[in-house]
Amino acid sequence: MRVVHLLRKYDPAQWGGTETAMQRLLEGLRVHGVRSAIYCPALDSVPGRDPLRDAGGEVQRFRAFLPVLGISAQTRRQLVSVGGNLMSFDLISLLRRETDMSVLHAHALGRIGGIGLSIARQRNIPFVVTIHGGVLDLPPQLKKEMRKRAGGWEWGRFFGWIFQSHRLFPDADAILTCNGVEAALLREKYPGKRILVQPHGVPVGAYEEQHGGCALGAFPQIRGRRVLLCVGRIDPVKNQAWLVERLPRILQSHPDALLVLTGACTDEVYGEALRRRMRALGVENAVLFTGGLPPNDPRLIGLMQQAEAVLVPSISETFGLVILEAWAAGTTVLSSRTSGGRTLIRHGENGWLFDLDDPDGFHETLDRALHRSDRVRDVRLCGMDTVRTEYDVVALAGRMKRLYEELIEEKHALRHSTRR
Repeated sequence: MRVVHLLRKYDPAQWGGTETAMQRLLEGLRVHGVRSAIYCPALDSVPGRDPLRDAGGEVQRFRAFLPVLGISAQTRRQLVSVGGNLMSFDLISLLRRETDMSVLHAHALGRIGGIGLSIARQRNIPFVVTIHGGVLDLPPQLKKEMRKRAGGWEWGRFFGWIFQSHRLFPDADAILTCNGVEAALLREKYPGKRILVQPHGVPVGAYEEQHGGCALGAFPQIRGRRVLLCVGRIDPVKNQAWLVERLPRILQSHPDALLVLTGACTDEVYGEALRRRMRALGVENAVLFTGGLPPNDPRLIGLMQQAEAVLVPSISETFGLVILEAWAAGTTVLSSRTSGGRTLIRHGENGWLFDLDDPDGFHETLDRALHRSDRVRDVRLCGMDTVRTEYDVVALAGRMKRLYEELIEEKHALRHSTRR
């Protein structure tokens, strides 16, 4: 079986949750004998190490463009970096030349997903679409911000009509989401569709080896500090600014605290504003930017193992892969009450939840989590047990392979019935 995966962004230098989920899916599928090809937009420069290729994927780059006029170069770079609604003629020709394709699996919506749907229809092969972020399950604040950010004149809507991008969900053979709330909303909107919850997984074994020395060697600033780790791209949705605002009060109670922000900056304006605010608050020496680190990187695992707590202040987090990673590393997790956080965390049992509009409650919870007690140890152990028993990456990939096999069989059966 050979599965072609479509991505609307993939830059090893700007690693994020989608890329991490993809790498682990490919690793798990390889264990089950599934061959994977990844089609993704070309980059200005050729990356050195390619984690998806290392995971066993055949990476194919296609030329793509953003069909929007009247936006600044900075805005264009930002939209492309987060996987804006791209268009590609190159992808069409490349997919048409594919001779050995059992399933077409789109991890992209919009025009790129529409192109995949059109090719899958022509080939009469299963088309699967995965929602890595949110579509229906998005906070009103984020929806408003997304509309506000949109600008310029999008002259590429014609291509979306040609490739029936609006038919992506109605015509897909299966829709996958990592979020139960999103799945319920989709089932309500598309009754009768095959809509499944497929959580992301973690290679637990990679987190059992101790990598604290790697983290200390790469980031000596953490030595002797109480590390509060926040992993995610530097972006308003990930909401690192909320933590920076809380930092002066954190330092009053925990003067040796160090806020470590790990992730590539995908919003230049936000990143610059974040640094200005740090200077205004006088907390520059209590914040460390590490840049993006790929999954399974000993430096990242070591940071999680060294951290007193992993903080997830996101405005929207439809799953929360970093929560699983923190659990695998044996670290306490505090998350905002996103749909992903609420799905994974049982408050006070395997982690803690907090409200973004209740800073006092956050500080009380953080103080509790930083108190070295038997209760905190039990919460950490419960998190470790949760990820080991429910989110093993190989087991989840096996479930994905079985879905592919079912869809292929259904296509074969339908083809034979129509021939009669």
